[in-house]
Formats: sequence, structure tokens, C-alpha cells
Amino acid sequence: MKWFKHAFAVDSPGPAVPTDPERGTVDRVCEEIVRRHLATPSLLFLEMFRPLNYLGSQVLHFFQPFVTTVLDPRGYRNFTEFLEKRGSVDYLCGRIEALEELHSEREKKASAEKVS
Repeated sequence: MKWFKHAFAVDSPGPAVPTDPERGTVDRVCEEIVRRHLATPSLLFLEMFRPLNYLGSQVLHFFQPFVTTVLDPRGYRNFTEFLEKRGSVDYLCGRIEALEELHSEREKKASAEKVS
């Protein structure tokens, strides 16, 4: 009966905690989003995608053979496995917001130094 106890187990609520390889991959993705000034559209997409994050990760697994011809296979796999976790969208949104704030502070400092 031990197997039945965990048959319907779900992850704990709240942001997911990525492993070290997942964290590196997720940070690279989030930094690229912020660098390209796509934080707001990305956050909107992630909030709409929240109920389907597991399904989306499975779609990414389906396309893995095609995508990994261009991208790093380990990084792609880390990202898709992280998206399978229940709180991954919360973590992604929080990380994008934190990086966006850091990026805007840097831009303000740079513009203040230009004026001086």
C-alpha cells in the first residue's frame, strides 16, 4: 500500500527550488529575457501558461530532438525538467522581476553617470 500513498502526491505549494544545473540554465534564460527587454511580455505569458506548465514541459520534451540540434542538450533538458515542477512558474516570474529591477537600477546609474 506504500506505492498507493504516493500515487497522487503533488509538489508542495510555493516557488520550486531548482537544482544547481537547473538554476544555471534558468538564470541564463531569465537574463536573456531581461537583456532583450522582454520581461513584461514574458511575465504575461508565464501567468497565462501557469495552469499548463506541466503540459508545456511535455511539449518541450517532444521537440527535444529537433531543438537540441541547435541548443545545448543538457541545458534544454534541465529547463524542461524544471518546468515539470509545480512552482516553476512562480520561481521564473520572481527571478525575471528581480533581474529586471537590477537591470533598471544599472541603467539609471549609467544614465546618471552620462549626465554628470
